[in-house]
Amino acid sequence: MDSGKNIVELRNVSRTFRDFWLRPTVKAVDGLTLDVRPGEVFGLLGPNGSGKSTTIKMILGLLRPSGGEVSLFGLSPRSVEARRRLGYLPELSYLHPFLTARETLMYYAGLCGLGRSEARKRTSQLLEMVGLEEAASRVVAGFSKGMSRRVALAASLVGRPDLLVLDEPTSGLDPVSTKEVKTLIKALSAGGMTILMTSHLLADAEDVCDRVMILNHGKSVAEGRVADLGTSLEEFFLAKVGDIEHFRLAPFLSQES
Repeated sequence: MDSGKNIVELRNVSRTFRDFWLRPTVKAVDGLTLDVRPGEVFGLLGPNGSGKSTTIKMILGLLRPSGGEVSLFGLSPRSVEARRRLGYLPELSYLHPFLTARETLMYYAGLCGLGRSEARKRTSQLLEMVGLEEAASRVVAGFSKGMSRRVALAASLVGRPDLLVLDEPTSGLDPVSTKEVKTLIKALSAGGMTILMTSHLLADAEDVCDRVMILNHGKSVAEGRVADLGTSLEEFFLAKVGDIEHFRLAPFLSQES
């Protein structure tokens, strides 16, 4: 596949999940084609169950597509060369509760093959970047969700990746922590890093993304620059995907207790 200058390419990619007897159960991604260009923040948007996380897992090489082709830096996503240039923040961050913030980053620096001196230097830089210098010696078990998220984000940056993949980066965060994460994403983008993120929160995309793709039932229903999709991304999203169906509460409410 000719990948040109794109960081990520998907060409007519599908993923079907099967049961124990190999019968198809769910087509999570259906004929998806997308490009992520160098230096941009690209957002995959859609309601829960639209195929965002499955798409991310195929880009990371954690899932094989049932059909189509996936390219990362012009390479297979499962290749060591591609993974060396990749940073990943999963939707749920699992940190060792008995390690401090500094020990956590040192541990990940070791996994990236950094020497002791370079690991210490980079750990200190990242702790300062995410605003956790004063909490560096505290065990992460006592951290708030926002602080834990910042540690996990710092860990995803230890290897200085060319592509940072963020799966629902502000999920479950309070407004202050959400603003901090979005400010950091914009700073990383301004520094030249390519970022691919998923979200079902439209405000996140409007604040940080250059281009977005809206998914529904595993298919792309719209793609383009945020500014070109209309006066409000939320209105555009609802027009393409549709609002949540009203619950049929009348029969329940009419029952006598």
